[in-house]
Amino acid sequence: MGSAEAVLFEDKRLRREMTSGNMAFAEAMRQINPDVVAAYPITPSTEIPMKFAEFVANGLVDTEYITVESEHSAITACVGASVSGARVMTASSANGVALMHEIFPIAAAFRAPIVFGLVNRSLGAPVNINCDHSDSMPERDSGWIQIYCEDAQEVYDTALLSIRLAEHKDVLTPIFVCQDGFITSHCYEPVEFLSDEAVKEFVGLREAVYPLLDVDNPVSYGSFVTSEYYFEIKRNQIEGMNNAIRVDGEISGDLARLTGREYPPLDCYRTDDADYVAVIMSSATGVVKDVADELRARGIKAGCIRVRMFRPFPSKEISAALSGKKGVAVLDRSASPGGVSPLAAEVKSALYMSCRDGFVPVFEFIYGLGGRDLFPDDVKAVFEKLRAGNCGCGASYIGLRDKMGGGD
Repeated sequence: MGSAEAVLFEDKRLRREMTSGNMAFAEAMRQINPDVVAAYPITPSTEIPMKFAEFVANGLVDTEYITVESEHSAITACVGASVSGARVMTASSANGVALMHEIFPIAAAFRAPIVFGLVNRSLGAPVNINCDHSDSMPERDSGWIQIYCEDAQEVYDTALLSIRLAEHKDVLTPIFVCQDGFITSHCYEPVEFLSDEAVKEFVGLREAVYPLLDVDNPVSYGSFVTSEYYFEIKRNQIEGMNNAIRVDGEISGDLARLTGREYPPLDCYRTDDADYVAVIMSSATGVVKDVADELRARGIKAGCIRVRMFRPFPSKEISAALSGKKGVAVLDRSASPGGVSPLAAEVKSALYMSCRDGFVPVFEFIYGLGGRDLFPDDVKAVFEKLRAGNCGCGASYIGLRDKMGGGD
């Protein structure tokens, strides 16, 4: 334990418990004490509203907890409360997220700073309750910030960060705090929590801009807008998104001074001198890091980049980190039928603008759909293909049982 961290423990500003990603997010919600939570429970995020309902019933928060008849109603209630000036949080997964789709672009355009615990789960059919990123990736153009967490500690910390980021006057954009269903959401691990007083001081109070219920300064939401104004409104919204990386860095620095933990948009592991790099998101990152360590011991310069902030995408940062590499493998936990998978498309786009510094070969790998595990041998095979230059065109599929061809 570092000296700064030790001081924090002595000051009782930190406590350590064994808990899960869901419970960590719910505890952050309790400490934040939002004005409104509207939720409809769905696997595997059910534990978040369930636990928060206990906090409400036991009088540990004074949140207005709204139980609704569907996920669509939940996000609609959240938008109404947020534009009225309330601090708002909720959670959902998979098909629940899909049912909310109509309202997501409205929340973003209204600049409603909702913080949303999205517990990643595959979309049916066939019915599958396990993890992949096929529920959040369809929302990548809905105007919401997307942050992907590796473990329960990061889920907790990111919930706190996201309140300030979403409500910042230069951002005013809703946020998905993503964690892998059942892997991060239900598995228990040590998590350090700030004291209630420290959280209250860190997140502060919401200072709403143009709240609907300010009768002295009346505003309108949901007006009909023709082409004379629509383009400019969307451009303004995009600027809020573009400011998110800068503002997140500032807020993350504040959290680091409290906890010793800082979260840049990219987690770069042994990449400075790497020849071959695997790019990935969320809970499977540790497997790639372990394999990189093993390969390093054999004299192979391997590295790993975890993309934490997917929206806005840190194009400049990833371009700089991957410049001059001999081979890059992008591991996506979501497919884009008929196109390039989401993370690979972003990495390729970022590197295209830096091709003047030399071509960097980028290869697309799809793994883990429907909750299938990623094993060290799978990752070793990816690096072997990079070194051999034998990745082919189009996507390769990791761990796929396929008798019909096309699988690796």
